[in-house]
Amino acid sequence: MEPHHDHSIHKHHVEGKNLVYSIFLNVVIVVAQIIGGIISGSLALISDALHNFSDVLSLLFSLVAHKLSRHKASMHQTFGLKRAELIAAFVNAFTLVIVAFYLIYEAIDRFFHPKEIGTEIVIWLALLGIVANGFSVLLLKKDADHNLNMKSAYMHLFSDMLASVAVLIGGLLMKYFHIYWIDSVLTLIIAIYLIIVGADLLKKSTKMLMLFTPENIDINEIIAEVHKIKGVRNMHHIHVWHLNEEELHLEAHIECTDDIKMSEFNMILEKAEEVLHEKFGINHITIQPEFRREDDKDFIVQD
Repeated sequence: MEPHHDHSIHKHHVEGKNLVYSIFLNVVIVVAQIIGGIISGSLALISDALHNFSDVLSLLFSLVAHKLSRHKASMHQTFGLKRAELIAAFVNAFTLVIVAFYLIYEAIDRFFHPKEIGTEIVIWLALLGIVANGFSVLLLKKDADHNLNMKSAYMHLFSDMLASVAVLIGGLLMKYFHIYWIDSVLTLIIAIYLIIVGADLLKKSTKMLMLFTPENIDINEIIAEVHKIKGVRNMHHIHVWHLNEEELHLEAHIECTDDIKMSEFNMILEKAEEVLHEKFGINHITIQPEFRREDDKDFIVQD
């Protein structure tokens, strides 16, 4: 079996320190909301503080997963801990959906049982939440575009920022127009958005954890391209999966047309590596060479 590991592909370097800054900012928000909730008598603020505290835990989980994913491979962990971030993304996406359903429950309850609260403190704390979470969102935006774990943390922070915007709008309307139902309506809209985004993250992380073939990969196209290489009779027993978001793996058997030397097979292998990397972005390839071997020649074989 001939393994190949191509590290020439450019990898985005995720800044773990941005998560640390975001955690600090969210701790400030939690403390401020608890104090503000006690002073204003707002149960909603204290509830939101608990929600933000759950986000702090999610950010901590993402940070730990980020650190673990950087551990080097060993004899006992031959892939290192690279899938830790996928697990974090799955857990954070799941909690995002749970939080969304909780917000829907709170919004419906608040709609039928509106509460008059001290709007001044609510408005100022909403502004604090917008600024702090907005800054955190900006810190993680670039990483979120390249890393599912960071995207799950980013979405938690983005949802908090949207919630703070809703609280600000609600606070202003309650203060000047005594419209108390608007807070519930805005919360419902945000919750529905969170369910849509959270479900998408949950779907993507689940597929990666379950080693599904990536959606942008067509195995039939891979087979067609490899079969064009001179000396290849048949490519079969194919598996394609994401180890993490940066590493796309393929393993397969290739039956040769002739009983060739291994040095000659290396030339076939190099051409296959080039095609798979350039056309499909596959950067970790393991090929088993065969010649007239009695085995299942189906493209996909149940191991």
